[in-house]
Amino acid sequence: MRIPVLRIFCLMLIGCLVFPTRSTGQVADSLSYTLSEQQLLAIIRKFHPYLQQANLQVDQAGAFIRESRGAFDPVLSTNFDKKTFDEQLYYNYFNPEIVIPTWYGIEVYGGLEEVLGNRTAVERTLGKSSYLGVSVPLAKDLVLDKRRAVLKQAKIMLNQTAAERQNLVNDLLNESLAVYWTWVRNYQVYRILKEAVDVNADRYRFIRLEAIQGLRAAMDTTEALTQLQQFQLLEADAYLQFQNAGLELSNFLWQEENKVFEWNERIVPDSSWAASNDWKIDLPSLDELVTSARLEHPKLKAYQYKLGVQEIERRLKFQSLLPKADLKYNLLNKGYNVVDKLDRAFLENNYKIGFSFQMPLFLRQGRGAYQQAKIKIRQTNLDIDQIQLEIENKVRNYYNELMTLRKQIAINESAYDNYLRLFRGENLRFTVGESTLFLLNARENKVLESLQKLIELKTKWYKSKAGLVWAEGKWGQLPYTPASE
Repeated sequence: MRIPVLRIFCLMLIGCLVFPTRSTGQVADSLSYTLSEQQLLAIIRKFHPYLQQANLQVDQAGAFIRESRGAFDPVLSTNFDKKTFDEQLYYNYFNPEIVIPTWYGIEVYGGLEEVLGNRTAVERTLGKSSYLGVSVPLAKDLVLDKRRAVLKQAKIMLNQTAAERQNLVNDLLNESLAVYWTWVRNYQVYRILKEAVDVNADRYRFIRLEAIQGLRAAMDTTEALTQLQQFQLLEADAYLQFQNAGLELSNFLWQEENKVFEWNERIVPDSSWAASNDWKIDLPSLDELVTSARLEHPKLKAYQYKLGVQEIERRLKFQSLLPKADLKYNLLNKGYNVVDKLDRAFLENNYKIGFSFQMPLFLRQGRGAYQQAKIKIRQTNLDIDQIQLEIENKVRNYYNELMTLRKQIAINESAYDNYLRLFRGENLRFTVGESTLFLLNARENKVLESLQKLIELKTKWYKSKAGLVWAEGKWGQLPYTPASE
């Protein structure tokens, strides 16, 4: 039986054009817009509202530090009190004063007094006088008081908020990359099935023409048509999956001034990754990755800063167990120039001294507050232990997954080459009339399954690689610019 040369050439061409050799990359249409992994990350870091909210929280923590420093601001106050009755001046009090708090709980203050009238309090000094004094806590509030504790906690909370921001960025970028690589996989599957539909449509037309000419049985026409219809159904489903994955990815894409990004179906993923063979590059050792996660993960850092805040709270509550004993001393002078007395002995004349002491007998309030602070520290330590274990296991999990995927990709690449070789051999036999269309379609289905599996494994490798970076907490390590004051 003579087989036309044109028929052999066309059938062989159809068989050879169906599948590339190992490469999963596709050339995007000229009217398409590509979106790479780095472009996605840059857009999210710049415009995503969650990240902007996290930045505002850091700014808010900085504002709280400024507010806490206000407890150490000098305070200027003035008291004026005057009473007259039946044309008689009972009293006239005028007392401007400035109080300067210091870091160690000591307060320095000074002021002026002017006392006039016929019925003033007996402890008042008539006329003009001035004073310079100091108030010193001798027990409670000497080592740590409320205002110092709040300022120290505010500084730690700024670092804690920054770490929480890093953790939010870490989670956000990992979630977006998982969606991105699902979108990439669906796109590659759609392109493969689309090409398979085009090739099988050409094959169907060619076989139908041969059947009309009597060169092929009518059954082959039905066989070719069912194969084409099967791929058309798969193509439609793959296109749906590709479009839905793109819409899901658009949830992470924003524009300037918080404008929503309008998704366009002409946006396609960048395919240059297919030729990079990143899965063949050696990874750092598992011990190195685990150590890095243990030291640098922002979630662990946030809890450690939280522990620092609670430790300051514990030290403050311990002050409640101490008696309150305050010593006050005022240096006095007639007139408004108290500094004239500074060269004299402080306890010779013209001074005022006072001492106060207060202590609850059972200390139940102080003991209860101190115990609660210790319990909170214990709870946070338990949280840190659990979170550290989870982070280390996630690193190991993704590392093991990457090592397994590397082996699976190598095996599947070899299997794909073998299936492709079998398909092309079967196609050659089919062109010379030594095989059937049923066997050719079976070979083709195997090649398609193998190629889709290869795409799934490679995109899963990239998704797992992003997961490993997330498990280390590295996605959140980017510079932060605080809001302008």
